[in-house]
Amino acid sequence: MKNLQGIIRKNTNNVLNQWEKLGFVANNLANYNTRGYKGVRFEQMLKEDGYLTGAIRTDYSQGSIQITSNPYDIAINGQGYIPVFSKTGEVAYTRDGALKQGLDGYLVTSDDWIVGNGIKIPTNCYKFEIKPNGDVYSYDKAQGKGKKIGNIPLVRFANPEGLEQADMNKLRPTDESGEAVLVKDHNCIVQNNLENSNVSIMDSVSDMLRLNASMLASTRMMKVVDDMYNKSINIRE
Repeated sequence: MKNLQGIIRKNTNNVLNQWEKLGFVANNLANYNTRGYKGVRFEQMLKEDGYLTGAIRTDYSQGSIQITSNPYDIAINGQGYIPVFSKTGEVAYTRDGALKQGLDGYLVTSDDWIVGNGIKIPTNCYKFEIKPNGDVYSYDKAQGKGKKIGNIPLVRFANPEGLEQADMNKLRPTDESGEAVLVKDHNCIVQNNLENSNVSIMDSVSDMLRLNASMLASTRMMKVVDDMYNKSINIRE
């Protein structure tokens, strides 16, 4: 009896783990078109007692960079995050470089968070340029030489996997991630481009099929064991 109960418990544990992993795979697929999104995976481990457990890991590999020809779009080619600030002073970090000019002239994210320390584009600006190191230059028709109006900072963390996911494709630091460290003398920013998510459709679909097969096998095994359990009870009676 104890062996049959143990099989049921282990199969139940397996189904729950596979179901949780399926949730992460579905979330990755839902964010396939989210700019700069990093896929999350659920790594399974078999404990000494035969039960499955798991750990959440984030894939921080570079997503593909797509040309958009929009001067407000920037992509980060390499490691790092752009610090952004809400109107209430809240700080977050993102790799989503789909920027725009806010109503007050400042360079902001798609949901109106201020980029860096505040970069205001002059009203007489007819063209602006974002250098690979994040320096922003404004050009007007009267002057051929550009004027530096600010810098888009880039920061990195000692342990990026410790970052906490926030709303609107943003991240917040935690004790595990450590404090943000400003990157100097870099050339990681690419204007007129956006970074796509690093989620692989083929890998995600393959994971979903494998998880579905594993859950079906476990539930069928539980049905067989349950039938054996009932028969053994009837024999004892």
